[in-house]
Amino acid sequence: MSHVRVLATLASAATVLALASCAAPDDSPSSSSGDGEVAAAEATSAADFGGLDALVEAAQAEGELNVIALPPDWANYGEIISTFEEKYDIEVNSDQPDAASQDEINAAEQLKGTDRAPDVFDLGQSVALANTDMFAPYRVETFDEIPEQFKDADGAWVNDYGGYMAIGYDSAKVPDVTSVEDLLGPEFRGKVALNGDPTQAGAAFSGVMMAAIANGGSADDIAPGVDFFGELKKAGNFLPVDPDSATIESGQTPVVIDWDYLGAAAAKNVSTWKTIVPSEAVVAGYYFQAINADAPHPAAARLWQEFLYSDEGQNLWLAGGARPVRGEAMAEAGTIDADLWDALPEVAGEPVIPSNEQTEVAATVLADTWSKVIS
Repeated sequence: MSHVRVLATLASAATVLALASCAAPDDSPSSSSGDGEVAAAEATSAADFGGLDALVEAAQAEGELNVIALPPDWANYGEIISTFEEKYDIEVNSDQPDAASQDEINAAEQLKGTDRAPDVFDLGQSVALANTDMFAPYRVETFDEIPEQFKDADGAWVNDYGGYMAIGYDSAKVPDVTSVEDLLGPEFRGKVALNGDPTQAGAAFSGVMMAAIANGGSADDIAPGVDFFGELKKAGNFLPVDPDSATIESGQTPVVIDWDYLGAAAAKNVSTWKTIVPSEAVVAGYYFQAINADAPHPAAARLWQEFLYSDEGQNLWLAGGARPVRGEAMAEAGTIDADLWDALPEVAGEPVIPSNEQTEVAATVLADTWSKVIS
């Protein structure tokens, strides 16, 4: 069984078990549907525009799309953005590409009512679940092909792409890593970085969850993960730098705890970069895609969703090493890029995917304890 299928299967099990600038335009573009005129900001499907072609026209009339926190080397977002721009002749304004999930929400609140507010979100699980009142329900044309456990029934949020939490490292600078425990060794002094603050960033949250499971915790108990990072800091091994492609290539962050698909991206530019998913702590997870209910470009926001969940968009995520949420359905239909799909590495060990409820509890624990341990 490939680890893509394991990721989907375990997510299902987990769900069953735990189930200011210029003002924004006053008039939202409207389009006719079978029931009459529907404002773009109120549309819950392409049918409300009169079909996908009409949605494209409405989005092109807006002419722009605001995205945030999408690094070009994260899950192939650089190519995804450029392809969308060329396909629809819509300019994509990409703001704060290295921001965390919470920064997306903060920006939406601070820029509400302006034409600079983000139109769409790509969020880690804990931040997404804490802010669902900010999302506009929308069901893309491929909505029925997305497994139930990976979406809100009304389309307020939909999981988009997933992966496994991993340890990436420059093998020319540190010894081979075989487990989470290895990172406490003296060879890793001042070298271990976590991608973000786990109270704000999805990748960092899952990194702490991985450490928890490796140290006797579980999806219900993230505290051992916080304790592990406390030990890492006490040993002098924790590096308080948010890693990205630049810090990896410069050697500033020789060890990075992050998603496996980001490790694959790093290896393209650093020939000695290796990535492992620790078999004693296999943590999988999906990101959450949503439309800002106060999007200044509501039609473009909905067209972006249609593009991301189309075969083309899903294959573009796959090209970045991420596992698209429609992957299984596309494989059955023969629309997946078979070479890329088959090339995804298998992962040994029993995957853990925290449920929404477990994530909310863990987020509370992190909010109460993380800063005390790391500061």
